[in-house]
Amino acid sequence: MITVNPLEVEGLMFTAIRVELPKTNLLIISNEVGYIMCAALDVDVLNEKLADRNVIAGRASGVRTIDQLLHAPLEKITNASKEKYGWEVGMSGKEALLKIS
Repeated sequence: MITVNPLEVEGLMFTAIRVELPKTNLLIISNEVGYIMCAALDVDVLNEKLADRNVIAGRASGVRTIDQLLHAPLEKITNASKEKYGWEVGMSGKEALLKIS
């Protein structure tokens, strides 16, 4: 099952996506600038093979819900998210999202 819902974070709108997969879930929170995602995201591919796209993205692991994704520290981020928006490894998903709004 795929669930897509609007998500308000401090008055700003994002899209929350949950894809239920066998034995795991894929979680994403996005807007038109970038996104954060659970550990299914391969940041290294975005930084190395797709660097020319300047993808704004970050990854948190060990999360099972959209709320956990908002509050978990990002363990990996793309180079573009750091350079363009000041994201840092360890900042919460919520902090990162607010920087791209």
